[in-house]
Amino acid sequence: MYSRLLNLASASLAEKEFKQEKSVFWEESNRLASVWKPCAYTKENSGRSNGYMLVSANGGLNQQRVAICNAVAVASLLNATLVLPRFLYSNVWKDPSQFGDIYQEDYFMNTLKDEVSIVKELPSHLKSLDIEAIGSLITDADIMKEAKPFDYSRKVLPLLLRNGVVHFLGFGNRLGFDPLPLNIQKLRCRCNFHALKFVPKIQQVGSLLIGRIRKYEGTRSLVDKQLLGNFMPDIPLKNHNATVGPSRYLALHMRFEVDMVAYSLCDFGGGETERKELQAYREVHFPLLLERLKISKPISPVKLRKLGRCPLTPEEAALVLAGLSLRRGTYIYMAGSQIYGGESKMHPFTSLYPNVVTKETLLTPSELAPFKNFSSQLAALDFIACASADVFAMTDSGSQLASLVSGFRTYYGDGHAPVLRPNKKRLAAILSESSTIGWESFEGRVRKMIEEGQRVRVRGFGRSIYRLPRCPECMCKS
Repeated sequence: MYSRLLNLASASLAEKEFKQEKSVFWEESNRLASVWKPCAYTKENSGRSNGYMLVSANGGLNQQRVAICNAVAVASLLNATLVLPRFLYSNVWKDPSQFGDIYQEDYFMNTLKDEVSIVKELPSHLKSLDIEAIGSLITDADIMKEAKPFDYSRKVLPLLLRNGVVHFLGFGNRLGFDPLPLNIQKLRCRCNFHALKFVPKIQQVGSLLIGRIRKYEGTRSLVDKQLLGNFMPDIPLKNHNATVGPSRYLALHMRFEVDMVAYSLCDFGGGETERKELQAYREVHFPLLLERLKISKPISPVKLRKLGRCPLTPEEAALVLAGLSLRRGTYIYMAGSQIYGGESKMHPFTSLYPNVVTKETLLTPSELAPFKNFSSQLAALDFIACASADVFAMTDSGSQLASLVSGFRTYYGDGHAPVLRPNKKRLAAILSESSTIGWESFEGRVRKMIEEGQRVRVRGFGRSIYRLPRCPECMCKS
């Protein structure tokens, strides 16, 4: 779609390589980023319990992580004893993994034991209860999205006191961020950033991933320690020249899967073949979307792009990185599912940045075998590689992985874990001039866009504490 800009980018990167020019985006652009420090500590719980709370969370790894911490917060609000959350089997994710397959159960319970009571299962006298029959089954239809504490006190607490148990089925995004008592916010933060540790199986393979990208033992950051525990990368590859130092790498979460592309209703330069293919996908997977389009006038693909509603293509992502002067030889860890269009869509990207690696290319088949058919466990490896990267870049700031990883890097990064967030609307305006804009002007506008996205902001009212932990409820300003 942007062959002229790709040629300019290629020439610029070659010139910078020759001059040994470096990108400034390996470090946080704002010194205030290091002012905020982790300090999510809460008060002890009341010691009494109004009953037991079961949660069956839906979604993939990252949606479940949010549900777990929201469940901890709701249990504290209701003075309930939380039973370790269960994960619903999804025909989309097709993963039977449960809490203990991904997170360390005992560590989770011990970390939060002074704030909320947690047990592994219901006591025997409650196991035989038909929870739906007694009216204690609570679905997403019963609790509104972004619900307030009052909603739980009014609708759920009476059921808990009457029956001694409630079961939340689904529990997707069912607790708002504000207004919420300070200690409950702190508890949410403590759950997400302190209590959820991956099991050793995941930590060990995550360590292999990072070690193989960096070539040998790199800086042992607080992020690495939190993610990997005792499994830190420490084995150099053979024939490595130690005087060169570890390889820095950028992790990129590329949201360009076929479902996202089809749902967006945007045009991606593939002509009639692409339009027919995506329409056929919508007919199978998004029939309700097509029904809505019959009764409302759709926004044109051109207008959608101007509004910043189109997923960034691999080509556009590569141009952003080139605009930041990221060197051609940089190792780029690509997280996410299969890219729509495969190698042909990735070609513009790999022509500028050939050193693209994934968990599938870095790990041997035998190392990946224990994770086969467990999509959430594979997603945990992506989480580790993205959170531990020297720089993390995203193409869609609304994705749950991007939100949680950027929050984790803010919390533990000590101002040395930069995140690159393109503004899709502004980028669309820049790219609309692709046939005439000069490369220096393109670079300047892209850099300004990224720098503005790196401003140190305190969490605003109603914003996610998991994504934006810089606030008195989660971090301390030194």
